[in-house]
Amino acid sequence: MSRPSVWATKVAALIQGGNSAAALAQIKVAPTVKDLKDLRATLISAKLLAKHPNLDSATQDMIDALSSPRLHRSP
Repeated sequence: MSRPSVWATKVAALIQGGNSAAALAQIKVAPTVKDLKDLRATLISAKLLAKHPNLDSATQDMIDALSSPRLHRSP
């Protein structure tokens, strides 16, 4: 069994602490779509997405990027 990821709670803590630049950097290197969806759920419940529209668009863009098939071929 795998352990649940704590990535979303750590990034949410960065946002609540006021360090949205570090949170954006973490969102851009998010490990999985599930982690991003967990982060969005956490931010929605804390009503932080309305305060930070750039985080809203960044999380949605990364969900779209990680969900789509890769356009390159491995060597």
